[in-house]
Amino acid sequence: MKIIILGAGQVGSSVAENLVSEANDITVVDTDPHLLQLMQNRLDLRAVVGNAASPSIMRQAGADDADLLIAVTQSDQTNLCACRIARSLFNLPTRIARLRSADYVEYPELLDDNNFAVDFSICPEQIVTEYIRKLIEFPTALQVLEFADGMLSLIAVRAVAGGPLVGHPLADLRRHIPNVDARIAAIYRGEKPIIPSGETVIQSGDEVFCLAATRHIRQVMRELRKLENPIRRIMIAGGGNIGYRLARSIEERYEVKVLERDNRRTDFLALNLTKTLVLQGDATDEELLESENIEDMDMFLSLTNDEEDNIMAASLAKRMGARRTLALINRKSYVDLVQGGPIDIAISPAQASIGTLLAHVRRGDVAAVHSLRRGAAEALELVAHGDRATSKIVGRKIEEIELPRGVTIGAVVRETGQHRLIHRENTPVMIPEREVIIAHHDTVIESEDHVIVFCVSKKQVAKVEKLFQVGFGFF
Repeated sequence: MKIIILGAGQVGSSVAENLVSEANDITVVDTDPHLLQLMQNRLDLRAVVGNAASPSIMRQAGADDADLLIAVTQSDQTNLCACRIARSLFNLPTRIARLRSADYVEYPELLDDNNFAVDFSICPEQIVTEYIRKLIEFPTALQVLEFADGMLSLIAVRAVAGGPLVGHPLADLRRHIPNVDARIAAIYRGEKPIIPSGETVIQSGDEVFCLAATRHIRQVMRELRKLENPIRRIMIAGGGNIGYRLARSIEERYEVKVLERDNRRTDFLALNLTKTLVLQGDATDEELLESENIEDMDMFLSLTNDEEDNIMAASLAKRMGARRTLALINRKSYVDLVQGGPIDIAISPAQASIGTLLAHVRRGDVAAVHSLRRGAAEALELVAHGDRATSKIVGRKIEEIELPRGVTIGAVVRETGQHRLIHRENTPVMIPEREVIIAHHDTVIESEDHVIVFCVSKKQVAKVEKLFQVGFGFF
């Protein structure tokens, strides 16, 4: 695909890095020549210096024959204006915009073809907020990802000595929890991926990806490590977009404190948060943390815009007794260095939100994409179409499908033929019932199934997409 990315910041560079490796023709536009030069030093792409919302700059970037525009600058106005120009002047087929303000979600008509002409909008801050909220619900997890509207969860857990399944082959999982169908999708031992089989023995320290119906996920986690007590008390360092959104979404269920350095922002938080205790101060101030009983905190979340501060604050909080710590860190190299030490979980905001963008870029009918292990691996929810004559997967048992090495089909979500009544905005709606089927060697894929596929390396994604394409006949 020929793709134009507007904005060379954290989100833009992360998108470019993911897409360049898949042999796409990428052009990045930004007003900062230094940022563009840094990207060109690392990646094989074109760079154009200039205003992303300028028609002449967009033409220079190749908008006349581009397939996709991804507008992810820091400015909502620039992103919206660029999408409108791309549609009106260049008839560019697909336009994605990053929108940081929640206002636009309340007025979706502003994004239709008669207005700003945005096909898909994403808000990385909101995506990261949801991501962190899930980690609060499952405090021992490294990653919690949902598929099929939340029916199915993929969870990454660090196996710990003493877990019932640790030191035992995976075949024992069924014996340990006979009433739960689950699948170990992948295991990472250090940086090395291990393709799981029934004989694979889980070792302490392994990073294990488990797939199960969401209602069963805690039972599966208990097999790998002792579950900690639920989170009750949370301290958030940083009241910016993510810190504020998170506090607002969890303050009804948890005891929340927010530490914010800036005077004016503190006033805003105190005015807009109802049950959260807002404090002005520096999260790296040892005396402040001690006075606010950091040792009683079940979780300390360092969510400021400064990654060095986040590393320092989370490390200090852990040393002073916080049970679990999480830090936002932009640079992937830092994430690998600090996670697992005093910082239990390190999150790269760009990596956490990249999956939403990739779902719109992937070929075929892709319902969801999740980036795993800082972008090294990927999990996809693909919709199967066609029949045995036109598809390489439909009408076939999983053992008959020629999957690339390192690719596993973890589960299938299928409509049962039944319907149930729900209410959307006070309007009754009949929706189809669906069931989760954990994949086994004799599971047959049917047309319209949502198939959850795990790729231990991103290099395999293109092969998987090709596998799901419908042809005129493969005989």
